[in-house]
Amino acid sequence: MTAKSRTSTYKFKAEISQLLEIITHSIYTNREIFLRELISNASDALDKLRFETSRGTDVIAPETELEIRITVDKDAKKLIITDTGVGMSREDIVTNIGTIAHSGSAEFIKSVAEAKDAGNIIGKFGVGFYSVFMVAKEVAVTSKSYVKDEPAVVWTSDGSGNFKVRDAEGDVPRGTKIEVFLKDEAEEFADTDRIKSIIKKHSSFISFPIYVEDEKTNTIPAL
Repeated sequence: MTAKSRTSTYKFKAEISQLLEIITHSIYTNREIFLRELISNASDALDKLRFETSRGTDVIAPETELEIRITVDKDAKKLIITDTGVGMSREDIVTNIGTIAHSGSAEFIKSVAEAKDAGNIIGKFGVGFYSVFMVAKEVAVTSKSYVKDEPAVVWTSDGSGNFKVRDAEGDVPRGTKIEVFLKDEAEEFADTDRIKSIIKKHSSFISFPIYVEDEKTNTIPAL
C-alpha cells in the first residue's frame, strides 16, 4: 500500500475549530510564546521516553540522545523543531492534535474572549500546540513512535478546519519533527538569533539540551 493511498482527511472538532479561529484571526502582542509551547511539548515527549526506558520498556533506538534540535531556513521562512521523544502513531497523532477537544479548550475559549489576548494564558489550558498558528500558514508534523513496528506518520494542516494524515516516506527516526511554514508577517522567527533569545527567555530551565543550529542554547541548569 502506498503512502498516497494511506492519506486521510479529517475535520477538527468544533471546539478546536473555534480555538483556531481565535488564534489565527486575532492580533497577539506576544506571538513568540508559540516556541515556548512547542519546546514544552517536546520536553514532555522526552520525559515520557525516559520514563518508559526506566521501567524497562523495549523502545526503538534506545541509544539515541534525548534532545531538542531547532533549525531555521531564512530564505524559505521555515522553522523546524525536532525531538527524540516517544513520538506518535497514526492513532496518537489523530487523537492528540486534531479530533479530540482537550478538556481545557472550552475554558480557554471563554478566558481568551474575556482577556482579548491568548498570548499569556494559552499554555495553561493544554492547547499550547495550536499557538503555532499565530505564526504559521501551514504546519507539518512528522512522527515516529517509540513502539516497535509502528509506521511513521505525517500530519499537515493550515489551521483552517481540516487536517491530513499520511504515512511518512523513508527512514524516519524516533520522535517528532514539526515544520513551521511561517506567515510573511512572522518571518522574524526564521532568524537564529531571535530563536536563541526566545529560548533563553522562556525555556532556559528545560532539563534536556536544546540545540539551535548545533549550538546548545539552554545553559541554565534545570530547577
